[in-house]
Amino acid sequence: MEETISLKELFQTIKKRLWLIVLLTVLATTASGVVSYFLLTPIYQSSTQLLVNQSNQQGMVDANQIRTNVEIIETYKFIIKSDVILKEVSQELDGKETVTSLGSKISVGPEGNSQVLKITVEHEDPVMAANISNTTAEVFKNVATGLMDMNINSVQVITPAEINSSPIKPQPVLNMAIAFVVGLMAGVGLAFLLEFLDNTVRNEQDVEKLLGLPVLGSITIIEDKDVQEAIRQQRQAKTRTRGETVGS
Repeated sequence: MEETISLKELFQTIKKRLWLIVLLTVLATTASGVVSYFLLTPIYQSSTQLLVNQSNQQGMVDANQIRTNVEIIETYKFIIKSDVILKEVSQELDGKETVTSLGSKISVGPEGNSQVLKITVEHEDPVMAANISNTTAEVFKNVATGLMDMNINSVQVITPAEINSSPIKPQPVLNMAIAFVVGLMAGVGLAFLLEFLDNTVRNEQDVEKLLGLPVLGSITIIEDKDVQEAIRQQRQAKTRTRGETVGS
C-alpha cells in the first residue's frame, strides 16, 4: 500500500510546527545582522586608473601597437605587485604597511580590453585605501618610465583614487536577506523531518496507515468529570420528573 501525502497534510505539518520555522528564521536573520553590523570589520575600496603607452619608433600608432599594449598589461600587473614597487610604496607610507600586507590589499587589472590599467586597493581605513592606491600609481609611474626594455613612453594617471566612505563589505542587508531565506528553508526542512520521525499514533487514520487495516470502531475515553456531570444531570432530571408527578 503506497503512502501518499496530500497538500492538506503538508500545510498541517507547517502549521503544527510554525513556531519552530519562525524561531529558526528569526535567529538566523538576527545572528547575521549582529555579525554583519558589530563583528565584521568594514572594508573600503579605492581605485586609480592609469594609461600606459609604449614608444613607437615609427612615429605612428596602428592597430598592432594598441594590441601589443593591451597584451603587455599582464607584465605591468606583475611589475606593480613586485617587491621592488611594494617596498618603495611601503617606504612612502612611512612603514605603515608591509610588503606582504600591500600585496594582499592591492589588485591590478585592465579596464575591459582597453589600455587603461586599474589599481584597486581594499583596506579597513578609507583614507589609507586611497593613499595606497595613489602612491602605488606614482611609484609605478616613476619606475616604469625608467625601464628601457619595456619601451614605455609615458604613464598617465587618468583618474586618481578618492576617499570612498561607503564600505564594499560586509553588506548587512544582503547578508540578512540570505540568512532569512536559509533560516526559513532550514525551519521548513526540520519541521518535515521531525514529522517524519514522529511515530506517535494519535487517531484512527494513523492506525489505518500503520496496520493497513480498516478501523471497525473506536472506544471513547470518558473522564471522571464527565461521568459526574452525567450523574448530576440524571439526578436533576429525576427530581423534575417527581415534582411534575406530585403536582399533577
